[in-house]
Amino acid sequence: MTDAVSHTPSPRKAALRAEALARRDALELDDRLLWDEAIVARVLALPVFKEGSVSAYWPMRSEADPRPILEALHERGLPLCLPAIVEKHMHFRRWAPWEPIVPGGFGTLVPAPEQPEVRPAILIVPLAAFDRRGYRIGYGKGYYDRAITELEPIATIGIAYAAQEIEAVPAEAHDRRLDWVVTQDETIRCG
Repeated sequence: MTDAVSHTPSPRKAALRAEALARRDALELDDRLLWDEAIVARVLALPVFKEGSVSAYWPMRSEADPRPILEALHERGLPLCLPAIVEKHMHFRRWAPWEPIVPGGFGTLVPAPEQPEVRPAILIVPLAAFDRRGYRIGYGKGYYDRAITELEPIATIGIAYAAQEIEAVPAEAHDRRLDWVVTQDETIRCG
């Protein structure tokens, strides 16, 4: 495992994050619910879900909701996990639909600490903003970038609403590019 890298948030990234999150938060709930269905269908059509554990996230605020993806993958027999931040490091704990979750900090919900750790082969990640090259802006702590680096090779899929797209993420050396970005309108192959 690598040591946690100290990320000093870039003022440009912080501004882009704030603008993209404001656009996302302004989307109507009814639209987001319909768009989540389209995102689920597009993600499940990707050719990566053959074997290996899949990690997603428990949605917060106005994020695209990956839970129906996880439910469908569970029905296909794929093992699942969710991330949890422990001592400034992202760990992945086994989870299945309808199993208990507990508060995990940063407004997240995570599997209970006694759940075994899992090494995912596929990572579904939230996005504050994204570009067509596969670069993303998250919430500014660098947890996903570090996790992707530690888990490589790993298939990475970002899900978001089309309104969160920006022309170009100011990518830095520590930023990891995603393989796909999926919105309600399209599947973008990045990697």
